[in-house]
Amino acid sequence: MFRKELITLLFNNPLGITDIARQMEVPPGELEEDIEHLLKSLKHSEYRLIITPSECRKCGFTFHKDKFHRPGKCPQCHGTWISEPLFEVKEKG
Repeated sequence: MFRKELITLLFNNPLGITDIARQMEVPPGELEEDIEHLLKSLKHSEYRLIITPSECRKCGFTFHKDKFHRPGKCPQCHGTWISEPLFEVKEKG
């Protein structure tokens, strides 16, 4: 049931893990596994999960999409001003 609520929450509404956790009233650490499962299960549905990866706001370095949490430090400039990855559910098509 929880993962179906995630689809409703994220449908055309990009959110980071912190915002999702706040709205669902669960710790952010518990959400990574649910998002990974959602990514796999949406492959067999009419929806798809769009991941906007974390980005360093200092130098523009873009992290890989498989990082579901905000990294602590940029490997390029060592800055810590990093955006959180965003997750959004959209219809395929």
